[in-house]
Amino acid sequence: MTHVFLVGAGPGDPELLTLKAARLLRAASVVLYDSLADPRIIAMAGPAARLIDVGKRCGKHAASQAQICRLLVEEARGGHNVVRLKGGDPMVFGRASEEMDALRAHGITFEVVPGITAATAAAAALNLSLTRRGVARSLHFLTGHGAQGGLPAHDFVSLTKSGGTLVVYMGGETLPGLAAHFIEAGMPPDMPAILIENASLADQRSVPATIATLPRLHAAQAAAGPVLILIGEALRDANEIAALESQAVSEMERTMADASCG
Repeated sequence: MTHVFLVGAGPGDPELLTLKAARLLRAASVVLYDSLADPRIIAMAGPAARLIDVGKRCGKHAASQAQICRLLVEEARGGHNVVRLKGGDPMVFGRASEEMDALRAHGITFEVVPGITAATAAAAALNLSLTRRGVARSLHFLTGHGAQGGLPAHDFVSLTKSGGTLVVYMGGETLPGLAAHFIEAGMPPDMPAILIENASLADQRSVPATIATLPRLHAAQAAAGPVLILIGEALRDANEIAALESQAVSEMERTMADASCG
């Protein structure tokens, strides 16, 4: 009998949660949840469920990964029906491998329930395909920080030469260094890049720019929520549309200002 379910909570919007995830939450006796799990989703747990915050965000940890693994084993051994609720998809930068290894080591059965990851949620929110025939035939998911903090040890030259769309998770703090490395690796400074904050939520915000200008724009508009960075030629149309909209707004504001002075 399965006692532990590693469940993807999706990008935030409760309506994007899978039916299976919702059913398991209602049946859970223990829910270990991350900081990125939306409170409305956590509230779907049954009234008798014990809710345990094990969140990790921006370097602040409610519990270490070792503690989380130990809790999963202890609760499962106690005969409880455990849901480990993770933001996005458990298998995309969710450290699911460590938790699965711990459960296997103790002979505890588990099941993984996928969730919508931030990359696809961001693409849907922007009405923008991450792949495009003849332009971007590959898609690369990257982490924005290394294991010990700072820049990750990516092969920036190979990524730049791939010609695919790059999606950077958890890259808000290292964005200036990432941009510099990509440009040094041969990426054109005018390569389209879009930062999206809180994808799928009501307070979602996007910043269309280029790889050269995005760090400055992001710094000027300090993000409070989780951000995702999209980079690549497939984003060119969205970037041009945003520039035209910005230009139209500026012209309208100048016209209104002139009228008020007349």
